[in-house]
Amino acid sequence: MRCRCMIAVTLPDTPYCGPPPTPMDWLGSWNNDPFLLGAFLAFGACGVLVLRGAEKTRQAGFGVAAFAATLAFISPLCALSVALFAARTVHHLVVIGVLAPALAIAFPLRRLPAMLALLALSGALWAWHIPQVYSAAWEDATVYWAMQVALILPAWAFFSALFQDRSPAPVLGLMTLVAQMGLLGALLTFAPGPFYLEHLAHAPVWGLSAAQDQQLAGLIMWIPGMIPAAVLAGFLAWRLLRQDQRA
Repeated sequence: MRCRCMIAVTLPDTPYCGPPPTPMDWLGSWNNDPFLLGAFLAFGACGVLVLRGAEKTRQAGFGVAAFAATLAFISPLCALSVALFAARTVHHLVVIGVLAPALAIAFPLRRLPAMLALLALSGALWAWHIPQVYSAAWEDATVYWAMQVALILPAWAFFSALFQDRSPAPVLGLMTLVAQMGLLGALLTFAPGPFYLEHLAHAPVWGLSAAQDQQLAGLIMWIPGMIPAAVLAGFLAWRLLRQDQRA
């Protein structure tokens, strides 16, 4: 244990999203990375051009995707995820539960198997919560963005298949994703100690121990994080029943 604590002390204090903010300054902790801002502007311009004259639903999906991406990677939530693991969980929920479905509505990825996308998404979700992988993403911006892409792309593909496929398979896949989130949330909530040493020094600034921060993250994933997916699963199941009745 002493050795692990020594390792935690030597971890860098400035991961990709910047230094951990305090309750006094976090609202001003926006991400001003010029490469990211340039990429967002290019993405926005391309989206507007491509969707010009498209259906209102696709345009609305693109607007929601732009908002979710800004919230996750530019807004103070990005910096707050450095201080609190609970904020990191909120960040992941925004990426998986808002950004990816919105992209699937605006720019659906067609002909990609839902189960294959679900397997890739599940692997990325669990990989993010392996302490060694989490540390690597903390220390290296390249790993950080590789892990973000590993979440976004399969989630985008999964929701694309979910919205297009009228068979029961995507609904079962969504229920599997909900079950995984519940299991992961329970593991974080009832763990005997903190897994992520990066937050040992930063969570107390917010009035939480690292263990309490992790428990809060688990509860966020376990309860509010599962509700939208469960509601969506119910809606898709209802759609299947109506489809069978019409047939």
